[in-house]
Amino acid sequence: MYAWPASEVPALPGSGRDLRIHDTSTDGRVTLEPGPVARIYVCGITPYDATHMGHAATYNAFDLVQRVWLDTKRQVQYVQNVTDVDDPLLERARRDGEDWVGLAERETALFREDMTALRMLPPQHYIGAVEAIPGIVPLVERLRDAGAAYELDGDVYFSVAADPHFGEVSRLDTEAMRLLSAERGGDPDRPGKKNPLDPILWLAARPGEPSWDGGTLGPGRPGWHIECVAIALDHLGMGFDVQGGGSDLAFPHHEMGASHAQALTGEHPFARAYVHAGMVGLGGEKMSKSKGNLVFVSTLRREGVDPAAIRLALLAHHYRSDWEWTDAVLQEAVERLARWRAAVSRPDGPPSDAVVEEIREALADDLDAPAALVAVDRWAALQQSAGGTDEGAPGVVSRAVDALLGVAL
Repeated sequence: MYAWPASEVPALPGSGRDLRIHDTSTDGRVTLEPGPVARIYVCGITPYDATHMGHAATYNAFDLVQRVWLDTKRQVQYVQNVTDVDDPLLERARRDGEDWVGLAERETALFREDMTALRMLPPQHYIGAVEAIPGIVPLVERLRDAGAAYELDGDVYFSVAADPHFGEVSRLDTEAMRLLSAERGGDPDRPGKKNPLDPILWLAARPGEPSWDGGTLGPGRPGWHIECVAIALDHLGMGFDVQGGGSDLAFPHHEMGASHAQALTGEHPFARAYVHAGMVGLGGEKMSKSKGNLVFVSTLRREGVDPAAIRLALLAHHYRSDWEWTDAVLQEAVERLARWRAAVSRPDGPPSDAVVEEIREALADDLDAPAALVAVDRWAALQQSAGGTDEGAPGVVSRAVDALLGVAL
């Protein structure tokens, strides 16, 4: 599966700082010190109702991670999946009387368009669940043959007891896990399971649903968590630098994925840091497909909103915070974009060295994009009020905002 075109990232003088970021598994800051190639896996969309502002906020956060790493002169190996077959997608296709393949293809194409417009750097490997099935089947067979998985009425479940580190990603107690499992695609009340939390690895073929050759597993389709594990292990290996996604993925998705990988390899950890973005709300509730309270990037673009303003609206909120999308949030971003563009359009300005270093320092400090915006705001205000004598300053600031914040001025 192809991703989307990459926008050019301008080179900046000097070098960036190593990223200090909040790790869910330790509930504290860790300093990421990757090798020459930094490795990141970010969980992708289930392609229906794309791309809403919650999606955009999540991918904006991990785009910043990439940009911080690139500024340290590292290469980045970025992998993202598309869950192009799963219960929610099939349910939406049935509801709308639409072919599930066509729905997935259309929404994935729209997601690509939105990511391109927002100048999100693309993954080097963009992998759909369907195309990953040939690599998923052997992993499930290995888990079953090692006693880390078991069959139940033709389905195959992972035994969470097989991983001594289970629970270390989300740090939740058993009751909280059980409640979230029921809310987020699990089946803790199914009779016959060894543990209510055990997640499905391979779903045996159901009438009227798509299925694939599962070898010794029989016809069926993969569970949600093993999909990402197979893709990550194939392209990144164990111990990659960042596993990323929205905060609603910490459990069960990232918890279960880590346990799958650790049981498969006997190694720990699956990822060095688990990084989660906050939720975006609308009208007092989390923006979600089930509630239908969604604001779409594509709708705003059709209404003539500059994608750079959409991106600035996202950057105005710390990536880990839960926040509300409002007309006022967007209007503030539109006005900020106009001020910045006016400031860099002048032939000279206040010295730029300090503002570039302030942006770098803010982003290295747990991706503090709001602080980075304030630094540029100060420079723009000085430019508008007093001007300056540094002929190269507007160009340097413009390149820094593009390279580090992904906003084209």
